[in-house]
Amino acid sequence: MKNYDCYGLIGNCTSAALVSSDCSIEWLCLPFFDSPSLFGCIIDEGKGGYFKISGVDTVKMYQSYIDRTTILKTVFETKHGDFEIRDYMPRFHTSQGQVYCPPEIHRNIRVISGNPQIIVEFKPMPNYALGQPRYIVGKSSIEIISQKGDYDNYFLYTNLDTAKVMEGVPIELKESSFFLLSYHEKLQSFSLYKIYVEYEKTKSYWLDWVFRTELPEKHLEMVIRSMLTLKLLTFEKTGAVIAAPTTSLPEIIGGSRNWDYRFCWVRDASMIIDLYVRMGHLQLATRYINFILNRMLLKHDNIAVLYGINGEKELTEIELDHLSGYESSRPVRIGNDAWRQRQNDVYGELMETIYAYFFINHRIHMYFEEELWTVVCSLVKYIEDVWKEPDCGIWERRGEPKHYVHSKMMSWVALDRAAKIAQFIGKKEYAGRCQKFATQIKEEILSHGWDKDMQSFVMYYGSKELDASALLMLHYGFLDRKDPRMISTVKQIYNHLVKNDFVFRYVEADDFGIPENAFIVCTFWMINALYLIGEESKARQMFDNMLDQANPFGLFSEHIEITTHRLTGNFPQGYSHLAFIQTVLLLETDYNWSDISGVRNWLANHEQKQVLTPQTK
Repeated sequence: MKNYDCYGLIGNCTSAALVSSDCSIEWLCLPFFDSPSLFGCIIDEGKGGYFKISGVDTVKMYQSYIDRTTILKTVFETKHGDFEIRDYMPRFHTSQGQVYCPPEIHRNIRVISGNPQIIVEFKPMPNYALGQPRYIVGKSSIEIISQKGDYDNYFLYTNLDTAKVMEGVPIELKESSFFLLSYHEKLQSFSLYKIYVEYEKTKSYWLDWVFRTELPEKHLEMVIRSMLTLKLLTFEKTGAVIAAPTTSLPEIIGGSRNWDYRFCWVRDASMIIDLYVRMGHLQLATRYINFILNRMLLKHDNIAVLYGINGEKELTEIELDHLSGYESSRPVRIGNDAWRQRQNDVYGELMETIYAYFFINHRIHMYFEEELWTVVCSLVKYIEDVWKEPDCGIWERRGEPKHYVHSKMMSWVALDRAAKIAQFIGKKEYAGRCQKFATQIKEEILSHGWDKDMQSFVMYYGSKELDASALLMLHYGFLDRKDPRMISTVKQIYNHLVKNDFVFRYVEADDFGIPENAFIVCTFWMINALYLIGEESKARQMFDNMLDQANPFGLFSEHIEITTHRLTGNFPQGYSHLAFIQTVLLLETDYNWSDISGVRNWLANHEQKQVLTPQTK
C-alpha cells in the first residue's frame, strides 16, 4: 500500500481525486464529494478500483503541479519517447459569468518526443466496490454501469482505441490524446481543441484566483498550495466546506479510528472561512455565510455540529464490511455519528467568522446584514441555554459528556464577539448585556478550569488531563500572552503533550484506547503559543520541522507518526492547512488574529508583490 507521500489532489469544488506518483487515480467519488467511490483502491487495494496510465519501458518519471494551479503534471521518459499527462477537473467561468465545474476528470496526454507507448488500466468499481460494473464499449466512449447497489452510470470519452483501452494492451501515441471521465453523458462530441480550450480556461481560473489572494512573502509556494487545497474542499453548489475529501484513512495504521470526513463541520469550516475573509476572498466567505443562513432560517433553528454538503443533518454512520481498509485498518465507515453530539464550541467558531465578516466586509447589503444579525442573536440565545451543560468537546469523544474547558472558552468567544458586533452596529445596550454574560463565563473558567497544582488549564472541570486546545486561549485573546497562567499552561502542555517535536491532542486513553500519533493542527497551535509567550527560537525550530513533514506536493494529513514521520488520517486535511497558514502569518508578519482593525489595515495596505513566473520543470 502506498503512503501519502505519493498522492496529489485534484478537484474543482464539485468533487476531488487523489492521483498517485505513478499516475493512478486511486480515490474518486462522483458526482460529488460524498458520493460512493468509483475508484477506491486506497481503502481496499485489491478491489477498490483505479485508473492508471503507464509508459511502456519507462526510464524516468516525475510529477509536479502546474505553478499556482490545481493541475497535476506527470512526465514520462521512455525508451520510445517522452510524453506528459495533465490531470485536472475543469473549473472556469462561462460567457454568462457562471462557474462551470462539472463532475468529471480530464487526463490530457501530450507527446513530447518520439513515439511513446502507454498502457491504460481502467478498473472502475462503483458503489464502494460492491461489484464489477457492466461496460458498453463504443468507438470513442465507454459507458460504465453499476450492477450492485444503487444504479449509476459513468462515461469515459477518448480519441484512443477503446478496445485497446479495455484490454490494457500497449497503445502507441502518434498525437496528443485525452481521456474525459464524466458522470454525465456528453451531448456534443469532444475534440482535442475543445479539450485544450477547457484546459487553458481552467489554468487561467486558478492563476487568477491565486493572484487575487492576499499572500505573505515568506513560504509563499506552500501557502499558495494550502490556500488552493482549502479552496478545493469547498462545495460549489451550496458553499459548504468539507473537512477532507476521503473516508476511513486511519489515524493509527491498523486501528479502528477511521472516520468519514466528507462533511461540513461548522467548527472547521468556520475557521477556514474566517481565514478566507482575512485573505481577501469575501465572495467565497459570503457563500458559506449563506449556507449557514439557509440552515438557520428561523430563530428557533439551532446550528448543528456538522452537515452534509447539501445541508443534511442526519449522517448515519455505516460500516462497509466488504472493504479491507487502508493497510487492513478496519472498519471502513461512511457517514459520521458526530451529528448526534452536542459540541458547544461550534457557536464560538461560527460567531468569530461572522465577526470578522462584519468588520472586514464593508459592503454587506442591508437585508443580508439583518439576516446575519438575527443569527447572532439566535446564537447568543442558544449559548445562554447550553453553555453550562456538558458536551462532547472539540475532540468529539464518544463517552459521557463533560464540562470541557475549550467549549466553555468558545462560549466566551461567542459572547465577546457578539458584544463587539453589537457595538459596531450601534446596539450598545445589547453589547453591554453580551459583555456582562461573557465576563460571567470567563470567571467560571478561571475558577473551575484552572488547576492550581498542575499550574495549567485542564481538559474538563475536575480533571487532571491536559488538552492542546487550551493553546487556543491565546489565539482568541481569552488571556493576554503575558498572563502567568497562560505562560504556565503553554509550558505544561509542552512538557506533557510534545513528543519528538510533535504535539498530541491529549495522551490519556479515550473510548478507542491510548492515542499513538500526534495531531498536526495541535503542533501548529503549539508553535503559535510558544511564539506568543516569547519562546520564538523554540517555535521556529518546531515550525522548521513541520515544514519538512508536508508531502512532496505540499499536502498535510490529520495525524503524523512521531517516529517514522508518516502522515496518517484523512488526507489532505483542511484543518491542518488552515493552521499552517495561520502560523506563517503569525511568524512572518506578527499577525494579530484577534485585532480586526489591524486585519483591515493589513488588507488595505498589503500589495500583491509576487510576480507570476512560469514553471521551470
